[in-house]
Amino acid sequence: MALAAKIFLAVISICLIVVILMQSSKSAGLSGSIGGGAEQLFGKAKARGIDALLQRLTTIFAILFIVTTLLVGYFIK
Repeated sequence: MALAAKIFLAVISICLIVVILMQSSKSAGLSGSIGGGAEQLFGKAKARGIDALLQRLTTIFAILFIVTTLLVGYFIK
């Protein structure tokens, strides 16, 4: 059971890394901090597409990662 949990943890870790790297950045350096308020106010259509899906997947994979890490820690003890 511990081996299966470790393999599942490795797969979840890789999925979490990939999903995080696929997300677009929220700001583009100094120009994003100065003009970022307008994008948040007027750029809401982008939040319904792929960014919303990636955000949900990130949350799901993060929760699975935490639960699996706790299970692996329990099995090792």
